[in-house]
Amino acid sequence: MSYFINVILPIPLDKEFTYSINKKEADFLHPGMRVAVQFGKSKIYAALVTKVHQIAPSVYEAKEIEHILDESPIVTLQQLDLWSWIAKYYLCTTGEVMRAALPGAFLLESETTIQRNDSSVFDESLLKDDEFLIYEALQYQSLLRIQEIMNIVGKKNVLPVIKRLLEKQVITVQEEIYEQYKPKTVRFVRLHADYSQEEALRGLLDTMSRSPKQREVLMHLFTMQAQQTKPIKFSELLKTSKSSSSTLKSLVDKGVLQEYYKQRDRVQYEGEVAIETKELNQFQSKAFEEIKVSFVHKDVCLFHGVTSSGKTEVYVKLIKEAISEDKQVLYLLPEIALTTQLITRLQEYFGEKLSVYHSKYSVNERVEVWNNVRTKKSKAQVIIGARSAIFLPFVDLGLIVVDEEHENTFKQYDPAPRYHARDTAIVLAKMFQAKVVLGSATPSLETAYNAEQGKYAIAKLTRRYGDVLMPEINLVDIKTKYKKKQMTGHFSDTLLLAIREALQEGEQVILFQNRRGYSPVVECNTCGHSPQCPNCDVSLTFHNYRNQLRCHYCGYHMAMLLQCMACSSTELSTKGFGTEQIEKELQELLPDHTVGRMDQDTTRGKHGYERIINRFEQGEIDVLVGTQMLSKGLDFRNVSLVGIMNADNLLNFPDFRAHERSYQLMQQVAGRAGRTKKRGMVLIQTYNPFHQILQQVSVNDYAGMYADQIEERYLYKYPPFYKIIKVTGKHKDYNKVNEAMNWLAKSYRNIFKEYVLGPEFPPISRIRNQYHKNLVLKIPQGQSLQKTKEAIKKIHTTFSGIKEFSGVRIILNVDNY
Repeated sequence: MSYFINVILPIPLDKEFTYSINKKEADFLHPGMRVAVQFGKSKIYAALVTKVHQIAPSVYEAKEIEHILDESPIVTLQQLDLWSWIAKYYLCTTGEVMRAALPGAFLLESETTIQRNDSSVFDESLLKDDEFLIYEALQYQSLLRIQEIMNIVGKKNVLPVIKRLLEKQVITVQEEIYEQYKPKTVRFVRLHADYSQEEALRGLLDTMSRSPKQREVLMHLFTMQAQQTKPIKFSELLKTSKSSSSTLKSLVDKGVLQEYYKQRDRVQYEGEVAIETKELNQFQSKAFEEIKVSFVHKDVCLFHGVTSSGKTEVYVKLIKEAISEDKQVLYLLPEIALTTQLITRLQEYFGEKLSVYHSKYSVNERVEVWNNVRTKKSKAQVIIGARSAIFLPFVDLGLIVVDEEHENTFKQYDPAPRYHARDTAIVLAKMFQAKVVLGSATPSLETAYNAEQGKYAIAKLTRRYGDVLMPEINLVDIKTKYKKKQMTGHFSDTLLLAIREALQEGEQVILFQNRRGYSPVVECNTCGHSPQCPNCDVSLTFHNYRNQLRCHYCGYHMAMLLQCMACSSTELSTKGFGTEQIEKELQELLPDHTVGRMDQDTTRGKHGYERIINRFEQGEIDVLVGTQMLSKGLDFRNVSLVGIMNADNLLNFPDFRAHERSYQLMQQVAGRAGRTKKRGMVLIQTYNPFHQILQQVSVNDYAGMYADQIEERYLYKYPPFYKIIKVTGKHKDYNKVNEAMNWLAKSYRNIFKEYVLGPEFPPISRIRNQYHKNLVLKIPQGQSLQKTKEAIKKIHTTFSGIKEFSGVRIILNVDNY
């Protein structure tokens, strides 16, 4: 009898593939385990088993698997269901979801290795120089990987060389698959069991009289054993005894000491755990009870609490309840910067029960968290992470907290799957009958609408913790200030005075500018030419600290110009400003104070955020300049003033969400001010102080903003009333992408009529040498989503068969928030 398995491959193909296995393998394999399989001519992948069965494929003959990679499933059945939902809803393939969901160490792919062909006889003198280099290297090494060959030959394209060597039968080629994850082991030492008796030990010490160094190591070992009950690390004994590793090694070789290894997680929490959480005030207690009561009838509750109202303490109470029922908890955050501060706070309450999962952690660290969640270890009962934490293999999920749920960073834009972590969290919770809390001071219009319609429950917290007043928000008209010559650089006299007063009082200041770099445009004063990116339709941004011009889309960079590229004039000036320029101006205006900057350039590396946030919290930085990273829920006790350098950048953006996002961003940045007893102040610099959104921000009028925006959305047929699918075509040939998107638009209009907008080139139509053209499909309420997506798939299947459009890449972005 024949046995087969269906597998998912980590490549963008729509279907599962069938491979044959024997009876023994069929008994051993379960869905969620990985097997190494050959796909295509020679490539080997780690594929994921979804089904064990006895039905042979009808179209092709099933290949045999190479070997089994796991002893037990690394992926749960709920995860497979979630992957399937994501692939269907967000119009992508399960292989793409698998690639996004699994830590890189699980996504094994084979690597081509080259070996010497000992059975062949040939003339060495016929080898070309680059061929001989490889042949010579194989005399000393049994096999070479492609990367090693690139280094030996000194060029990237080595395939022609390998091909020539194969034809001359000098080498053989093999595909090798290897594990990337290696558990971390710690080396310990102890006295050999033979010397556990006092007599044997005395005899040993007598023989050691000729080896004073070794005797000293032993004496230190006895002292350490007397002082601590924990096993003694090899490195600790070396450090304490101040001896060399060769001395310790000779003691091990003699059989006096015994060394042994223990597996250990890479991320450890060491510290005291607070026994009790803070006492909730009456408003927090009321909100907590409202959430608890709402969970009886509804699975999702919107927690609308103003900035600094103490939402985190309410979350902590909810998490404690879930833990007491032995459930797992997922705490999602939009930004890694936020996890840094929150980890410290939550570790005080949950200690070792807390694990962190996001992209700044290494592959090995993520594998350890993955395994701990899957085996439901106590050290991974509460998971705090960015959007990718949604893919962890939960076993018994009880609660999901989505903090700052309005943030657009919860949406994945590239590559596929282009999922929204908030919406996916709600689907995941449903699979476990778990509850979801969506927390925000400025909820997204979709969430607020769902709460208004009764789909979600709602709990409100309208008072700041400790009865601190909401910050006073003032608008500064910089158009008038420029006319009256009351500007110093990019600072109005009002903002400068407020900064100086705050610093005199020993308080801290946050300045917000949503653009990094020094200046977005460098312009020639003689001819008006500005340097452009050769790969994208954008001007290059000047970064002063590296003296470079950089493209923020493709990473292209060049040294700052000394003269104009067009007319050779040396009169170059910068237009516009970014965080770097604000930082430099402040350093000149406030020479006695420390100015810090927090943006993508200063927060590289795992601990980049942590360092800046800790320095600011400890008062080492007086003024912190930053991009929108600063706006997301960070809690700084000593900030009394927040300045928004230019509000108009946010408002004048070609997007139907621009006004909602501007309100949220400004309100969130404003929320960083005055979080203790003293009332904070927020100054917003703008050329248009009478703008409706700015007026609403200045009086904290969320209800007014919501009413205006929801009416506009209804009138112009946008979410939450209509769903949106954005279709983007990409190709390096302008005409090809143009024709392809026109054909697609025509096909869409045949079915969806007036609900198709476009196609149009976006404001930045060329990125990384690829032209982009978009069309938007609106799906009204009541229209079947499933049938709409089926129709889209049919159109795209026809499209992919048209020869003239080959090479045009089509990207589908569902719910393009």
